[in-house]
Order: sequence, then C-alpha cells, then structure tokens
Amino acid sequence: MSAPPPARRAPESPRKVILDCDPGIDDALAIVFACGHLGLDLCGVTTVAGNVGLERVTANALSVLELAGCPGVPVAPGSPVPLLRPPTDARYVHGESGLGLARLPPPQARPLDMGATDLIIDTVGASPGEITLVATGPLTNIALAVRRQPALAGQVADFVIMGGSAARGNVTPAAEFNIAADPEAAAIVFGAGWRVTMVGLDATLQARAGRAVQERLAGLGRLGSDLLLPGLGGYRGADDTTPRQLAPAAVAGGADDGPAVHDVCALALVAEPGLFGCQPARVEVETAGRWTAGMTVTDFRARAGEGNALVATSVDVPGFWDMVIAAWARVPAAQPAG
Repeated sequence: MSAPPPARRAPESPRKVILDCDPGIDDALAIVFACGHLGLDLCGVTTVAGNVGLERVTANALSVLELAGCPGVPVAPGSPVPLLRPPTDARYVHGESGLGLARLPPPQARPLDMGATDLIIDTVGASPGEITLVATGPLTNIALAVRRQPALAGQVADFVIMGGSAARGNVTPAAEFNIAADPEAAAIVFGAGWRVTMVGLDATLQARAGRAVQERLAGLGRLGSDLLLPGLGGYRGADDTTPRQLAPAAVAGGADDGPAVHDVCALALVAEPGLFGCQPARVEVETAGRWTAGMTVTDFRARAGEGNALVATSVDVPGFWDMVIAAWARVPAAQPAG
C-alpha cells in the first residue's frame, strides 16, 4: 500500500516545525537556520543521543537557541540509547563537546520535564496537518513516537529526515551514520505508513561550506565568530584515538572543498523545496546484514503505489547558500556590535 499524501497547510504562513536532532555541529547550524528563516516557525526541539550523548546534545540545543535569540523554544530530551543496539557516537567528527571548536556559554534555560515523544505526539496531535516533523539524528525518538501513536503518521504536514543514502554510506561503505546508529528505529519509521522525504548523502554532500562560503560567514558578528566558523573549523577534528564503535569509511565525506552541512539541508528543503531535486522511491532499511546494517536500500523503479519515500538527489548549491546565509544573517547575534 502506498504512503498517504501528507496533509497540507496554507502556503502563505510560516511552516511550523518540530526539529528532532542530536547537536552536533550541523544540527546546531540547522537550529540557527530555523530561527532565522522567515518561512519557518520552530515550535519545539527534541533531542536524541547520536553525535554525542543525550545530556550534551540537550545542553547544546539550549545554548544554540539562546545564541540564536530563541530561548523560548521548548526543548525536550529523548532517548539516550538506540532501541536494541549498543550506543555509538560521532565524537570523531564533532569533537567531545559536539560543537567542534565552538565554545558556547552553558545554557540558562532548562529542558522540559516532559520527554521528546510526549512533545512530538502532543504538539502534532493538537494541530493536525500543521506541523512538519524534521529529524536530523538517529530515528529512535520518532520510532518510539510512531509506535506509541500510529496516527502520528497521518497527522503531520510532512516528515523530513537527514539520513540515509541511495548510494554509499559514510560510516560504512553501505550506511550513513543516523541510520546506522539505530537501524531498527529507522526500519520502523520507514514502515510507518507516511511518506518520508529522505535528504541523504546524495544531496547533502553537495552542500559544502568551502573557503568562499566561510569568508561570507566572517561578516556575521558573534554568530560567525562564536559558532559558525569554529564549528565548521572543528569538523572532523576529534582525536584519532577516540574509540569508534562505527569506524568511518569517510568522515563528513572525505577530502572536499569544506565540510558538508548535512542537517541544514533537511530544513532548507522544508523552507525552499524548489532548491532540491527529488525522486520518488521505495526505501527499505537493512537491519540484518553483517556488512550492510543501516543501509537504506533505495528502489527508484518502484511501481506506482509502492513508494514510501521522496529522495533528494540534487541541490542548487548557489541558491542554497544564498538562502542559508541570509537566514543566519537575520539572527540577532549576527548583527554588528553597536
């Protein structure tokens, strides 16, 4: 049976978004983008262990929201571990703090007492057809939410993830980190009966913050100097002696013209879908393979009615960076000191 079409909202109003994330350098940049883009209304942030542990990613989310001028956005912590597998992390990419070389003050706010799944289920259920759910970390929280409340799949306006790949992976030759960290959760999510918009490595590795981009960021005040540039500068900068439960086949894409801002791409697609080329497909998640666990097996030849995904395959890179930098520039911390 094909996935039902997502409910749609009035195009003239900002898109309400819940971001499920594991900050993480690129998650942090995605949060700032959501705070600065006029077409997005960030209604809540939920956190999941991934790039670093749950306590650290939750503190990072709160600190980044405060820097971005959005301290009132509610933050709810979620799962500290995958559904079945031992926990892993990506400190070898994001550093021990999760934010590369950035050093933000400890947050003044505290996370909510309610958990991530409660925030997702309650917020989406209170406004059916209005909330776009975006996940940029392992899919543990989303799997728990949709397993507890199957109706969630029909209540969201859209569901978008950063994760997976129709081609090769980045932590193994077959698997991308967010899916490999909890394949069983990803399998539940892709099988939940909704259409998953998969913004994976096929698209995100095209969106690189090279030297020319970083030169533009130098003019963004404290946002540039305190987060964007030191964050990007610390990508792939963790100590090589850090234990790796998932040894990377390519860290953040390997040799390149700057680090890829993977998670920003998921929110950018929500804000400006015309910047991305997407193809319908059937995606299944491998959970049993000795060498391929976490692989998103993508069939672009799926017959009508068999698809469960829309897979991003291309990005208008100049348009992407113009939009992203413009959104970052709207954040108060990006303004010149006066």
